[in-house]
Amino acid sequence: MRYDLVIFDNDGVLVDSEPISNRLLADYLTELGFPTTIEDSYRDYMGAAAHTVHDVVAARFGGATLPEGFDQDFHARVFAAFQEQLTPVAGAAELLKRVQASGVRYCVASSAHHAWIRTALTRTGLLPFFTDEQLFSAQDVGRGKPAPDLFLHAARTMGVPPERCAVLEDSPLGVAAARAAGMDVFGYTALTPPERLADATARYTDPAQAPALLGL
Repeated sequence: MRYDLVIFDNDGVLVDSEPISNRLLADYLTELGFPTTIEDSYRDYMGAAAHTVHDVVAARFGGATLPEGFDQDFHARVFAAFQEQLTPVAGAAELLKRVQASGVRYCVASSAHHAWIRTALTRTGLLPFFTDEQLFSAQDVGRGKPAPDLFLHAARTMGVPPERCAVLEDSPLGVAAARAAGMDVFGYTALTPPERLADATARYTDPAQAPALLGL
């Protein structure tokens, strides 16, 4: 099937940020007295909006709250690490070129804040593939994945019905959000065990496989 809109998740699908951000998040939460491993972080927070960290800590540690300014401090740590360590996902630029050349409309819809999205795309050299009108954040809708709001907002803004959209995702929360939005979703299994993306329309292990799934 050829779609009218391809929606890319950013972290883990276009930019190889998940190992960096989850390691830093686990370290920061542990430093604050909330023991967290990187495996815990992948399981609980990968693909989630920022408020999820607060919600999980409160639920797991007897209503505990994170310090004021936690989000800003965490983002500062991540941005600093991005400047030295962040790279694009191998094959992401080639996939974007293929989609762009096909004439199919495309965009990013990420749980991350706009500043995070732009910093990551700039550092990896992928920002020139996008205009501001092609970048959507959970900030725009208030509820992040697994709620469908972000994907529905992106599709509505781009003028495409949900059933004509395909989403590329690497997290169970993202797959659930796309499904709830009534969209086909293709799960990238580089970091996530395939069985955790079992609800995806199909799964792929290499961005070079994505064009065939998208009907390009």
